[in-house]
Amino acid sequence: MAMELFWSHGYEGVSMSELTAAMGVAPQSLYAAFGNKAALYREALDRYAAGPGGLDLAQLDQVTSLAGAVEVLLAAAVAAVTASGRACMITSGMLACGRAHAALAEELAERRRGFRTALEGKLLRWVAPSEAAALARYLIAIMQGLSAQARDGASSLELGDVAERARASFGPRVARSAGK
Repeated sequence: MAMELFWSHGYEGVSMSELTAAMGVAPQSLYAAFGNKAALYREALDRYAAGPGGLDLAQLDQVTSLAGAVEVLLAAAVAAVTASGRACMITSGMLACGRAHAALAEELAERRRGFRTALEGKLLRWVAPSEAAALARYLIAIMQGLSAQARDGASSLELGDVAERARASFGPRVARSAGK
């Protein structure tokens, strides 16, 4: 329940009383289990990343071309942001916040940088190291745009069209074997 609240309203948009009510626990129990709201938020982010909202870059290991990798990555991004009708919790999380939460916002920015670095590593199968960083930033910018548009109500079909246009810039479609 905490993850749902944070996902819908952001870190600053959720009070401790809302969290305890949604979780059905007393404030003392929440503090005993997590220590504070920020620790609960981190736990919610971990749960989100491990669930359907998180993108598993290991799926790119089965792809044989850059166009195929872009297709798989963007299709997963569209599925993640449209399954819930909300933006990606990590992509959109704490982009703006009060000074009191700047350190937590920096932790979330670090998670985003970590994903970008991991994506760069995956892209090295198809591009030179000098190109991997720029390409990873480009693909993440597309995924962030998909997330923002999903938050504004764009449908899976509409976002799929955006993803396909981006994928098309990497060459023709590549047939994938059954089961992949």
